[in-house]
Amino acid sequence: MENGNGSHAEREEIQEAYKWNLKDLFSSDQEWKSRKDELSDRLLLLSDFKGTLNHSASELKSSLDFYFELKKEIARLFAYASMYSDQDTRQSVPLSMKQEISQLETRLSSLTAFIEPEILQIPEGTMQAFCADEPPLRLYNHYLADVFRRREHTLNEKEEKIVAEAGLMSDTPQEVNSILTNADLPYKTIMLSDGKQVRVDPTNYVFYRASPGQNDRIKVFESFFSSLKSFERTLGTQLYGQIKRDTFYKNVRNYDSCLESALHRDNIPIGVYHNLIKNINDNLPNLHRYLVLRKKMLELDELHYYDSYPSMVKEIDLRYDYSEAKEVIQKSLSCLGKTYSDTLEKAFSQRWIDLYPNSGKRSGAYSEGDTYDVHPYILTNFKGRFDDVETLAHELGHAAHSYFSNKTQPFVNSRYPIFLAEVASTVNEALLVDYELNRVTNEAQRLSLLGNYLEGFRTTLFRQAQFAEFELQIHLEVEKGESLTGDKFTELYQNILKKHFGHAEGICTIDDLYGIEWAYIPHFYYNFYVFQYSTSFTAAQAIASRILKGDENVVAAYIDFLKSGGSDYGIPTLKKLGIDMLSSIPFELTMQRMNHVMDSIEKLASV
Repeated sequence: MENGNGSHAEREEIQEAYKWNLKDLFSSDQEWKSRKDELSDRLLLLSDFKGTLNHSASELKSSLDFYFELKKEIARLFAYASMYSDQDTRQSVPLSMKQEISQLETRLSSLTAFIEPEILQIPEGTMQAFCADEPPLRLYNHYLADVFRRREHTLNEKEEKIVAEAGLMSDTPQEVNSILTNADLPYKTIMLSDGKQVRVDPTNYVFYRASPGQNDRIKVFESFFSSLKSFERTLGTQLYGQIKRDTFYKNVRNYDSCLESALHRDNIPIGVYHNLIKNINDNLPNLHRYLVLRKKMLELDELHYYDSYPSMVKEIDLRYDYSEAKEVIQKSLSCLGKTYSDTLEKAFSQRWIDLYPNSGKRSGAYSEGDTYDVHPYILTNFKGRFDDVETLAHELGHAAHSYFSNKTQPFVNSRYPIFLAEVASTVNEALLVDYELNRVTNEAQRLSLLGNYLEGFRTTLFRQAQFAEFELQIHLEVEKGESLTGDKFTELYQNILKKHFGHAEGICTIDDLYGIEWAYIPHFYYNFYVFQYSTSFTAAQAIASRILKGDENVVAAYIDFLKSGGSDYGIPTLKKLGIDMLSSIPFELTMQRMNHVMDSIEKLASV
């Protein structure tokens, strides 16, 4: 929500109904502190389990029960502090709470450093006998199998403790970047063509970069990226610190690369990552076809990067108030069945969602699912565009995934693999777009929706893969012994950006200033996360197309997928849905769908 001068409202000005209710987690800061202190005391009991894990099946189970109960509680404490801080990143109290729980999390990791090395000392035959003697221990089958899978990268107890203690420092680059870019960086204020004064911070940049007037878009881009450019050295030092962090963990755990280190956690072959980048680069002509179509639809003589976000159909700007957004989302996802619809209603009515922007609020959107015994939460910055409706549906997909997983799986198996994290959210987007295309009869609006859907192929598939290519390159540079500064990051990013957008071929002009865009992407602090948006997008397109055919068996299998959580690795979990991510078929089907959408737009628009 905005005040009349274009700035965001203060948080107290927003109605309670549109703010999440963190009291479902803890009734007050004092209760949070009491629970944190209690947990801190319980950590002292961990020493009782040391050296006992191989004594008997019952002692092993008791140790693991106690360990995962602590992890569950610490995750809940951290979720509260983190969300509390994100409400207004300018506030110091929630930030200090977040820092306190981070320290406690590091302490837990340090005090439990003995667990996996001790488990690895149990002979395989003894472990099998344990599971036979103590059937409830089978609850930990997947966890134990994963421990043995990672054997060669697990250190001894003393070394594991050192690595755990390093966690106290490891989040610093990301935390500093978040505070700087969301709260402290002095973003500029500009006057738009309608006379409105707008401070171009990250949230307003996302909103106003889609302005219908090209002069306004130019102002928004120039203002936002010049603000980042003025802090290029600082932002570069932060990101370089993150890569050094990743390199540290890669080295101490004896991986050949940072990429292997990141993907091995979820048992993802590095070939999946490399194949994505290869497939994307081989299919850049499809992206270029889209860009040429965008230029025609906007009736531009020359396409620039600042022309990437407005609606492809001039003068069409679909708007939704929150009640309309809820109705559209609920109806579009009704094909997933009553249980899913009931979950959506809980999210809307029980204040799982922090909806509107306010001064100091974290930009973007996310879902917080590390609230096992309560319910997931969602943060958005809703402003009423179709993109905002799509974002809300996306985050509801995450929330539903976490909700079903947390309700079905024991805590140890409740956290689904990162590789699967974007599947449920992207399925929701596809179902939403299909519903709106069937609902809207106005030809111009249908064109707008098709254009928005097509934009998803660019932003979720090509753009995220572009980020993945950059992330791989900067890690490889450091692994070769190179140092990276802000201007070097800009140069590397700019080269990839220009290649993807066909700058040399005259398809889309990329001004040099926009090479600083890397500094705006928080996901570069998530250690090879972004590629999964692209892989999930291709998997989700295949899943959604089958759901839309009305096959009830597919819907039932999909709900089972949501319930499966982390009970298996990502690739075999998708295979149960008939999606083989080790083949090129999902990507090829996605490219066919993208070209079909472009054919439809060209036919409707007669271009």
